[in-house]
Amino acid sequence: MENPRLPFVTTRHGALMGSTEEDIHVWYGIPYAAPPTGALRWRSPQPPQPWEGVRQAQVRSASSWQSGEYCRMLGGGDPGEFSEDCLYLNVWSPVNRSGPLPVMVWLHGGGFTIGAGALPPYNGKALARREMVVVTLNYRLGHLGFFAHPALEGEEERPVNNFALRDQIAALEWVRDNIAAFGGDADNVTLAGESAGARSVLSLMASPLAKGLFHKTIVQSGYTLPDTPRERALRQGEALARHFGLEQATAAQLRAIPADAFWPLTAPLNVAPTPIAGDCVLPEPMLETFFAARHHPVPVMIGSNSDEASVMAVFGIDLAGQIRKLRRERRFGLGLIRLLYPGVKGDEELGRQVCRDMAFTTMGFVVMQAQQRVGQPCWRYWFDYVAEAEHETYRHGAWHGNEVPYMFDTLGEIEPSRQYVNERDLAFASQVADYWAEFARHASPQHDALHGPTRWPACRRGRDVLLRIGLNKHAGFRLENRFMRARMSLFRRVMKQHVTLD
Repeated sequence: MENPRLPFVTTRHGALMGSTEEDIHVWYGIPYAAPPTGALRWRSPQPPQPWEGVRQAQVRSASSWQSGEYCRMLGGGDPGEFSEDCLYLNVWSPVNRSGPLPVMVWLHGGGFTIGAGALPPYNGKALARREMVVVTLNYRLGHLGFFAHPALEGEEERPVNNFALRDQIAALEWVRDNIAAFGGDADNVTLAGESAGARSVLSLMASPLAKGLFHKTIVQSGYTLPDTPRERALRQGEALARHFGLEQATAAQLRAIPADAFWPLTAPLNVAPTPIAGDCVLPEPMLETFFAARHHPVPVMIGSNSDEASVMAVFGIDLAGQIRKLRRERRFGLGLIRLLYPGVKGDEELGRQVCRDMAFTTMGFVVMQAQQRVGQPCWRYWFDYVAEAEHETYRHGAWHGNEVPYMFDTLGEIEPSRQYVNERDLAFASQVADYWAEFARHASPQHDALHGPTRWPACRRGRDVLLRIGLNKHAGFRLENRFMRARMSLFRRVMKQHVTLD
């Protein structure tokens, strides 16, 4: 007799036994592709090998090679063990369900260099309780996920350099083929992600290989850095090979480099936090695709946080120095910048806000305009809530990534927030998660508004409206028309001038 505490499912590759956490079934460490090791390093992911008997799916898998220290400090927790054999996903589904449920597939952030799908903030239990099936996944990181070298050319029918994006596509194909067994609706898949995960969502919206694999998207703090041109990536690959003493490297020699040798590399040998433009996954730069409105036309939710520049400061970017640089170069007029930021005093604060808006806020404006051109709805937000006990710590607003435990409703379960949150913080997180679940359930090309504490209308042609989630770090929701419109228009023009392949 089947044990209800050990949920059993049958996938196309074999049977799985999960576990039950309160009222939610969960399956950890499900292989969605073959291990990308040996001859499969820097190859498109291959289907997993079928297995005999029942595979236990109760333990988290290894994560892609990365810096554990940085992930614990910046990425959301301890990523556990590392391995090139990392292409696994996790599924949460309600014990009691009726009919196929909407599916949310989550792509973790971390600059394409840290992170994992099973980190504590991404526990899908609370979202699954909102009558959803939640999927999180690992994908290859760093040089294992993005790499080009002449010795690898011609190994596949078409050039592939964005191996991490191909992993994500393979995971979506697995969802399409298997999620019904977990109670999910393969015809209602929301692809969501934050930071590099959001950048991945945007890239897959621009990728011909991802067409039809998702039906709506959520883009949290997607950034505007230009993609790495393939020609530059090839040069970087050659420089990396030389670093390892391989002047005329062969594919076999490159694949013999130990997996743990890549992640400690620093500039200029490390990889940029952007995909590579020019392969079969991303034939053209992602930004160029959106400027031309050639992306997959699906409903989108997109937004960013009030202190996104926090992540730049962590990586040593001198915010005040950016303003001094503008002053020296006289680019598009510092006077104009000051007009667009009235009342902002000092180069440090001005740099914080300008860098935030150029690198993050403007992405929402660009996507909104692209959505209007293709006749699809776009829900925009601005996240500015800080837990009451942390107002002094987060003096400038919500940091990069701070919204994640709110939309997953994990704020009271993860460190360090579980130590200081109060009932009002938790209630607000629950309301935020309700909006995300509402989008996954009901957003469609015909849907005009999401319902919650405030009715949240979609941006359509002629309508530019945004939901403020948190008001000056305090609880509350408020609609705002033409949010930062003048700033966004200027920075969009600046971005467009720099979208070129070299």
